[in-house]
Amino acid sequence: MTEVSREIRRKPHRSVEEMERICAILDDAYVAHLGFNDPDTGEATVIPLGYVRDGDRLLFHGSTGSRLFMALKSGVQVCATITLLDGLVSARSAFNSSMNYRSVMVFGVTTVLEESAKSDAMKALTEKLIPGLWTAGRPMTTKEFAATMIVSLPLDDVTAKQRKGEALDDEEDVSLEIWAGQIPITMNFGEPITNQNSAHVAVPDYIKNIAAQKD
Repeated sequence: MTEVSREIRRKPHRSVEEMERICAILDDAYVAHLGFNDPDTGEATVIPLGYVRDGDRLLFHGSTGSRLFMALKSGVQVCATITLLDGLVSARSAFNSSMNYRSVMVFGVTTVLEESAKSDAMKALTEKLIPGLWTAGRPMTTKEFAATMIVSLPLDDVTAKQRKGEALDDEEDVSLEIWAGQIPITMNFGEPITNQNSAHVAVPDYIKNIAAQKD
C-alpha cells in the first residue's frame, strides 16, 4: 500500500495523508460510488456499490451480466468515491456554512478474482455487511458462485479529505447576533425487524450484535 500520491489543490489543509486514517474512513463506510466512462456508449456513469476494504484493496461484487461489471472486466479506468457525512455546519452566512465530512477517492483499474480468491472475497464482503452470516447462512450454490463477479481495486492511487470542527465565520461577522455551530449526523443500527415468514426463528446473536453497535 502506497502513501497518498495526488495533490489536493482545493483547500489542501483538509488533506488526509496517513494511510491508517484513510483505512479507518474506508472501514466505517458501506457504499462506494464507482465512476467510469462506459466503453460501449462513452457515457460518464456513476454507480453505488457495497464494498469492503480487504488489506490494501477494495472489493466489489455484482452480476457477471451487468453493464458495470462487464466494463470493469474490460479494464476500464475507474474512480471510487467514499463519503461519510458527520454533520452540518451553520455559519452566520450561507457562504461560510459547510459540512463536516470524511471522504476518500481511489483511482485505478480493477482486477477480476477467480476460484479461491473469489470465494475468500465473497466471505470478506459478507462479513463486512452481516458479520456471522457466512457461517450461519446457507452455503452459496455453484450457480450463484458462477453468476457473481468479484473485482478488486488496489489502494495505490488514493486521495482523501476531511472537514471537522465549528463554523468559520468572517471576522466582521462574529459580532452578529446569529447562531453559529454544528448539527452532528450519526449512523446507528435500529432494532432488527423479523420477516413474517421467519417469525418462528429467534433473532440470532450475530444479528443482535449488529443492532447493538453505536456510532
